[in-house]
Amino acid sequence: MKLVLASKNPKKLGELQEILSGLGVEVLSETEAGVDVEVEETGSTFEENALLKARAVMQASGLPSVADDSGLCVDALGGAPGVYSARYGGPDLDDAGRYRLLLENMRGQLDRRCRFVSAICCCFPNGDKIEARGECAGTLAYAPRGTEGFGYDPVFFLPEEKKTFAQLTAEEKNAISHRGRALAAFCQRLKEYQENK
Repeated sequence: MKLVLASKNPKKLGELQEILSGLGVEVLSETEAGVDVEVEETGSTFEENALLKARAVMQASGLPSVADDSGLCVDALGGAPGVYSARYGGPDLDDAGRYRLLLENMRGQLDRRCRFVSAICCCFPNGDKIEARGECAGTLAYAPRGTEGFGYDPVFFLPEEKKTFAQLTAEEKNAISHRGRALAAFCQRLKEYQENK
């Protein structure tokens, strides 16, 4: 089975290829599928945005498409940046700029609880749909640590590991991350879907 990843993020593509290869699923980039789709993420939930992206790329490519929408939800900020995680602070900020802004907005805040959320949606040309969600709870670090990963990984601290996501190996992160958990649930549902076809 071939799936197109509705994302231009090469690190997400690598993560998905690694996890789904065990199911005999070939994950293509949009470029490999011959499509270039810009989807406006107008959903108010991670699930709605994942569906918007997966549906648009599936319609453009004619192939099943999988999308994830994920972000960091900080309790003390009422769940922000949430669905706006990738756009937090505006288009001029890179990953480091976004997490620095977040740390600035949390200055003096003692409640550092936060969670990463990932919602995955796969849309098929026949109208079928598979969805999954994963979460990983942690706390917001006071300063970035580590060089692995991407996004908010350097400031997402796991008390039980005594490390940020950016200090974990890819294997360690995949085993416990929000996306890893969502993908595990997605893999199980995709396997059942393949068996019933």
